[in-house]
Order: sequence, then structure tokens, then C-alpha cells
Amino acid sequence: MEALIFSVIAGVGGMGFGGLLTALIGKRSPSMSCYLLSFAGGVMTGVVCFGLVPESIELSNVPVSILGLILGVIVVMLLNYIVDKITVDGGENLKIHHTPEELHHGVNINQRSLIRSGILMLTVIALHNIPEGMAIGAGGSHDAHFGLVLAIMIALHNIPEGMAVAAPLITGGINKAKVVFFTALSGSTTLIGAVIGILLGSISDAAIALSLSAAGGAMLYVVFGEIIPQSIIMTRNRIATIVTLLGIIAGLIIVQI
Repeated sequence: MEALIFSVIAGVGGMGFGGLLTALIGKRSPSMSCYLLSFAGGVMTGVVCFGLVPESIELSNVPVSILGLILGVIVVMLLNYIVDKITVDGGENLKIHHTPEELHHGVNINQRSLIRSGILMLTVIALHNIPEGMAIGAGGSHDAHFGLVLAIMIALHNIPEGMAVAAPLITGGINKAKVVFFTALSGSTTLIGAVIGILLGSISDAAIALSLSAAGGAMLYVVFGEIIPQSIIMTRNRIATIVTLLGIIAGLIIVQI
């Protein structure tokens, strides 16, 4: 039960708070969003490397952990492939990670396109929240404290993502209260992942180990395949790298608390 509560706080709470920040500020700060993403990416990396993977190895062995990491990467790659297929409409590529203009949805895009981009981002992030929920579910069912640590880390990561989802929707003219609600709702898929993680974790220690490492693989793919490249594109300086390294240190500290 605790793992489910943690997943709701991390998913709905983190995403909703990010959406609320955008609604209150009225305009997203690209640099602040970038640094938040970089720090969250570093925290995720630290928790995976110093928490999830060692815990997985302790519960099982290195081959099982490696298998889980590979499975996690494959799952997210498949999700990204599906989303990429969905986001190509009539030859118009709506993916957001290619250029700074695409990351910030451009300056000449009409309201309809902004709303569509926001909805697509909502879908992508909702899918990505599932493996994060698996980590909370599997980790929390094994150790409530560890589940709480994971929930805090994922909540930090979800705040800038909630900001990123809410910005185009609000700019597109959708009511701010509705945007905050739907942004928070997109974090509810973390609960689905938590249920899956708990069910897998109830089978055996090996299943828990596989779930933890799979969630870790999924997170690492998101960090190195999306968060870090996005940060480099947005800032074009080394500050984001330093912030990421600080996040890794923070992740290590969080795991040891």
C-alpha cells in the first residue's frame, strides 16, 4: 500500500506541481527548465547506479541485473517507436527533440499546433511514467524506505516534465485549471507501473531484482537518450553538465540517507 501511495505522490504530485508552476508563472523559463531536467537526470542516474542496480544484484546476481537493464531499454525504445509513429502526421514531424525551436514549439506555430504538441507530449510522458512506477512498486514492496527514496527522485524528475507539458497547452489557450488537472492526470500512469512492479515483486526475489534493474534501464535510456541531449541543445554550454554531475552526487546522498 505504501508503494502505491508513493507512486501517486511521485507521478500525480510531481507532474501536477510542474503544471501548476507553469500556470502560476505564466511562461516557462527555458534555462530553468533545462537545469531542473539536468539535475533530475543526474539524480536518476545516481539512484539507478548506486541504488537500483546494487539492490538488484544483491537480491539475485549480475546476469539477472544485466538482463533487466536490457529489457528496460528495449521497452522504452519500443514505446518511443510507437510514439514516433503516432507523431508523424501527413509528413509533418511533431517530435520535439531535434532543435531548440522544436523543443520550445517554435514562435510561429498556431494555437491548434501548440495544443496538439502538448497532447502528444502528455501521451509520451504518461507512457514513460510506467517504468518509473515499476521501480517504486518493486522497490517499495521490498523496502518501504527505498521506495520512498525512488518516489522523491521521480517526483523531482516529473516537475520539469509537468512544466514542459503545461506550457504549450496554456499558450494554446486551454484553461489553466484544466491544464493543471490533465498534467497531473498524466502522472497517474505511475500508479499502473507500481501495481505491475508489486505483482512482479511478489513472485520471488529474482523477479524483484529483474523489475528493479528493468526500471533502471528504462530510466537510464530516458536520461541519456532524451534528458541530457535536450539539455545540451537548450543551453549549448557546460553548466548543464555540471548540474547533472551535482544531481548524480545528490542521488548518491539520497540513496545513503
